Amino acid sequence: MKYDEKKFNSSVEEYKKALGKAKAKSFLIVFDIKDKRAFLSIAPLSRAIHELNCDINVMGIDKKSDTLDALNDVWMVFKQNKDGKYNEKTEALMDFVNEIEKRAQGKFIGLFEGPDYVLEAKEFGFEGSFTLPFKDGWFKEYRVKELDETCKRIWRDVYNLKKDEKVSIGFALLQKDEMLGHPLEDYLDSYAIVWNMALNCKTSTITMGSYTQRKSMLDKAENISELKTTIVGCELSKDIDEDVFVKYKKLSKLLKLDRINTIDASFFISGKGYPGRHNFGEMIGYPSPNKKTRWQSPGQIIYKLDFYPQTALDDRNPLARVGFTETLPIDVFIKTCNIDWKKMRDRNWEIKKIADMCKLIKVSGEKIDNFKTDFEVGLVRKDKIHRWVRTSDTDVREKINSEYLKKTGIKAGTMANLPGGETFVTPEYVKGTIVGDVVISIDQSYLLSEKNPLVIESYGNKYKIISGPKEIIKKINKKKEEAWELILNQERFKSVPQEVIDLKKNNFNKIGEFAINTNPSAKLCNYLIVNEKIARMIHVALGSGFEPDRATEYHTDIVINSPRQKLDIYGIDEKGSKHWIIKKGEFVV
Repeated sequence: MKYDEKKFNSSVEEYKKALGKAKAKSFLIVFDIKDKRAFLSIAPLSRAIHELNCDINVMGIDKKSDTLDALNDVWMVFKQNKDGKYNEKTEALMDFVNEIEKRAQGKFIGLFEGPDYVLEAKEFGFEGSFTLPFKDGWFKEYRVKELDETCKRIWRDVYNLKKDEKVSIGFALLQKDEMLGHPLEDYLDSYAIVWNMALNCKTSTITMGSYTQRKSMLDKAENISELKTTIVGCELSKDIDEDVFVKYKKLSKLLKLDRINTIDASFFISGKGYPGRHNFGEMIGYPSPNKKTRWQSPGQIIYKLDFYPQTALDDRNPLARVGFTETLPIDVFIKTCNIDWKKMRDRNWEIKKIADMCKLIKVSGEKIDNFKTDFEVGLVRKDKIHRWVRTSDTDVREKINSEYLKKTGIKAGTMANLPGGETFVTPEYVKGTIVGDVVISIDQSYLLSEKNPLVIESYGNKYKIISGPKEIIKKINKKKEEAWELILNQERFKSVPQEVIDLKKNNFNKIGEFAINTNPSAKLCNYLIVNEKIARMIHVALGSGFEPDRATEYHTDIVINSPRQKLDIYGIDEKGSKHWIIKKGEFVV
């Protein structure tokens, strides 16, 4: 390990000893974004807090935070009400809470409880509910110059940041072993990456943050993040004339909750797990101002991506763009992201040109160990409209997707995978056999076996898992069960339009993506976000697609080793002519 693991583990134990009484409680930790020692100390501190079975929410601020001030005011007013100190503000808050509880039935009121413990980073350590020294001695600098170059390139070539833009940077906390999923060193590497991304972000306003993730999509979310999410969503819908929003608007005016401003761009690193369920979105939803649709979360409204069914019906512009990666090792992050983005995008466009002129794509490999990939991808809808073939989603230089605007007249947002490198499409149908032998992403990335691959049979409008690792199949089924429950809850509460519910049900067992990978620097590793970009390999996704008519509640990527399986991939046009992309696992474009 490139870091001092012994010192890291001893720091965790020292923090646990100091926090001994704080079991099954909630923590809020605040630090200044320029305080490197405080930021690095959050790694062992978050591990200690999680090993005590506590929740944690971390906010990195620049001297002060309007968001934090607004949350403190909400907590204070709620406490006043509990203490029997009634006033206009407590009345407005409880009117809002009680209106929600008509549906939530006790699941919502606890959201307004403040954290049990608050720690704020000062000059020499964390102060507040406990006094704790900084513990950053575990950290060692590694490839700093190249890491800086990579971060600069991402902000410049992927984001094209403006100086006056507000940026949020998210990172992964250290949880218990069963919630890491990948090596400890990878998580510690992510702290170096995030610090350098923040250091090289030359904008006027930066915030950083993270919170405890959950094992299941259906688990109760961490309280502080859930409260903030609810307030942001209600701010975006407060002019709606439904009782809950009328009451919220009154509360918002009294507490000046419009201080919680939205950002212009975000970058985050995700670890294992899920945010948990968003109760307000699931039970009530957020109506668009024109009342033509409802959203499940404020994040959907803020990013307004083109593949959301609601995007075409909501007149508002997207407010921000987003890019993300996983807890990649520094070496992998540098190798795959410090590249010539333009050159890679050029190859993506060559593949797109072929797909655009074809009605279908054929994918066929050699039989290996009794397994053979052999399937067909339909590219034309029943109304004769060609499915949108996209080039790699690594371009968030603008909030509004200009290609989509030109194509449809709809103002939608932009999203980036980092690293990037793929040409992908939402298939009209997929027929045949798929042999996944590299990696799959469920609640995190899991490696697949060449000897026991995940074999899927697709029949056009549905797929079936034929064979594969039992634990992987079990995890896929669990994710699908949870996703189905979310859909049924949205239908029961009418928090999402019925036509969107019907879409999600209809698309639930379809294959939503087919992609050809193009990143020349990506190599096999433990992470799908990299492996789904390895040049010459391909991937498919079960579930949700990237067009609004193909939405559902999950998206599970599976990577296929094209060179190993000696895949032939070519398009067939209306005249029956073949247009080659890959022969025997090697590019011909």
